[in-house]
Amino acid sequence: MRPIIQTPPTRVARPPGDGTGRHVGSRRVSRRASTDARIERRTLGHSVQGRPIELIRFGPGRHPRLILAGIHGDEPKSVYLANRLCEDLAGPGDVPTAWSVLVVPVVNPDGYAVRKRRNANGVDLNRNFPTPDWSAGRRRSRFFGGTDPASEPETLIVIDLIERVRPADIITVHSISDGRHCNNHDGPAAVAEQLAQAMADLNGYPVTSTIGYSTPGSFGTWAGRELGIPMVTLELPSHHSPRRCWDTNRAALLADMSETVR
Repeated sequence: MRPIIQTPPTRVARPPGDGTGRHVGSRRVSRRASTDARIERRTLGHSVQGRPIELIRFGPGRHPRLILAGIHGDEPKSVYLANRLCEDLAGPGDVPTAWSVLVVPVVNPDGYAVRKRRNANGVDLNRNFPTPDWSAGRRRSRFFGGTDPASEPETLIVIDLIERVRPADIITVHSISDGRHCNNHDGPAAVAEQLAQAMADLNGYPVTSTIGYSTPGSFGTWAGRELGIPMVTLELPSHHSPRRCWDTNRAALLADMSETVR
């Protein structure tokens, strides 16, 4: 893994917690990051409004699993899961030496700070990736894809991270309404579907290759189909509590992490 460039942090207001008293980047993880060689914390860059976008790495293994959350700021359950996972992995003896997990708890900290889907420029980051089907759409739409593909600093940070670390697979966490929760896979069909099925065996959510509607410029299309990285979009049930989502998906987030596939 090439070194990740760390830019100086900007003094900004800290994003609010997830409704449970936890804040983005828990103190427990931050404290252990300075004393535990298995845990590394980096600032990847900054959002439109200058908020840091942080990466926490657990374990020294190559070809890590990458977990992204908080792409949509109005889906705080995804951030809750990412922070709970970091707390668990920061516990004593919980990080295996044969593999590693990279977690970005909040990709869209500006949207998360005000519980808005889009970033501070009014762009849906999950429609802003440079895919063949990218389209701007209507500026006032909640699905506005930006003025150009990868026009947003948050999008560029994710692209740079993936190009640098080349993860073995990716899980991106969202939430969805109307009983449409699922393990939605993209990328190499056999491998991505295998990961989705391994997660389904643990969380009981359906496995699907489509979310049921068009998603031009989506992260799944870019990372899964264009780059060929096996990935799953974990869509949490929006009507379930954060704690219930965590209890259901704790094991699923680390599904199929055997040493042989790392």
